[in-house]
Amino acid sequence: MRWKRTIQLLDVHAEGEIGRVAIGGVPKIPGDTIAAQLHWLNTDPKGDELRRFLCLEPRGAPIGSVNLLLPARHPEADAAFIILQPDQAHASSGSNSICVTTALLEAGIVEMQEPETIVTLETAAGLVKATATCRDGRCEKVKLTMVPSFVHELDVEIDTPHWGRIKADLCYGGIFYALVDVGQINLTIEKANAAGLVQAGMILKELINRDIKVVHPQIPAISGVAYVMFRDTEADGTVRTCTTMWPGRADRSPCGTGNSANLAALHARGRAKAGDVFTSKSIIGSEFEVGLQAVTEVAGRQAVIPTITGRGFTFGLTQVALDPFDPHPSGFALTDVWGPSAGEI
Repeated sequence: MRWKRTIQLLDVHAEGEIGRVAIGGVPKIPGDTIAAQLHWLNTDPKGDELRRFLCLEPRGAPIGSVNLLLPARHPEADAAFIILQPDQAHASSGSNSICVTTALLEAGIVEMQEPETIVTLETAAGLVKATATCRDGRCEKVKLTMVPSFVHELDVEIDTPHWGRIKADLCYGGIFYALVDVGQINLTIEKANAAGLVQAGMILKELINRDIKVVHPQIPAISGVAYVMFRDTEADGTVRTCTTMWPGRADRSPCGTGNSANLAALHARGRAKAGDVFTSKSIIGSEFEVGLQAVTEVAGRQAVIPTITGRGFTFGLTQVALDPFDPHPSGFALTDVWGPSAGEI
């Protein structure tokens, strides 16, 4: 073959959300820390080119993420990774942490120990401890101890042209979220409403980021509201979620970082305490177990340590390649699949 670049991807999903893991051919990413590497991917033309190569057509698609496995910088970490999505590189993700853990163990990159293997993942947001339940060579489930999550501001009011004044909680769970009670947009979280939910999420994200600036107090590379997550609570206490993602799609999983951010909001309102555990359900009905392990501080702000438990499943092995004569090395996107925002790519 005359390929100019090849990257091997192990195809994995966590409770329905695709998180392919680049296990071979990942180029060297400049930066002394994972946060610095995240910044490079989001600001350097070569980093942008790599993300577009993997996430846009004809090699990628709007659905899912690609996780770049990187050498760990922290002495306690077994592996490091950064999440690539069509809009940018992201610092942290619960579903992708489950996918990466599953890939590391089932591909033999990290030795699997039965009945339990602990894998420490390094992200730009900090260390994530993954406790994997393993049997017969399979990773059955993964419990993540997430990075400290905190409230930036509760009940932020946003004037919208469609729904009037809406309230949102701006919280951090590894990335920044706007958490919105779904009843405010006159919808419910179910499959039939996916298109309406993501359209609303894209509108709200643009309005919020236009008017409100959020930056992590200790990690400047993490800034801006990454996603709008709609939430609801069922009669039995189950939290129903729909995280909306650029260019306009719904997270298929219950969303680990989103539930971490929401846990910080629940704790701040006195609705969750250390030791509490509840179920979070996604738009497709898949579930995460969410726990509040401990209370801590981040830069003087009260914070919580969340746990997220879910399952990852491998479903394929892909080699993505670039023909040196391919006229689309950086990928493309069309409005027929990607929506109106594709005109901005």
